[in-house]
Amino acid sequence: MSYRDFIDKPAYDLELYHKHADVPQDAVAFIGSARQHPYDKEKLLLIVDEGTDEAMLLEFRVEDVLSAENLPNPVTEKGESYSKVKLWIRRGAVGVRYEPFEVDTPLRYIHIIH
Repeated sequence: MSYRDFIDKPAYDLELYHKHADVPQDAVAFIGSARQHPYDKEKLLLIVDEGTDEAMLLEFRVEDVLSAENLPNPVTEKGESYSKVKLWIRRGAVGVRYEPFEVDTPLRYIHIIH
């Protein structure tokens, strides 16, 4: 399944913070396009560097998101815009990075996601 399968799904409904004073001190920031997890409402997906060859898909638990901020919406070469957010994830939380690979012996990891 490609990360592009999640682009058309609705963005995750997060409580957004607008004051920089509210930024948690014990968190790490991730920037990307947030999407609802396809089957687990307690998790969210974040598409990082969407629209580039270096794009990756990250998964976090919703309870580990300490703060979120809307960023300006980028526009693709086709003129389509998509939402972008900055999420502050609790330091020490466990995230999952989805990484495609080719089934072979040994496994061959694919660094470009289409």
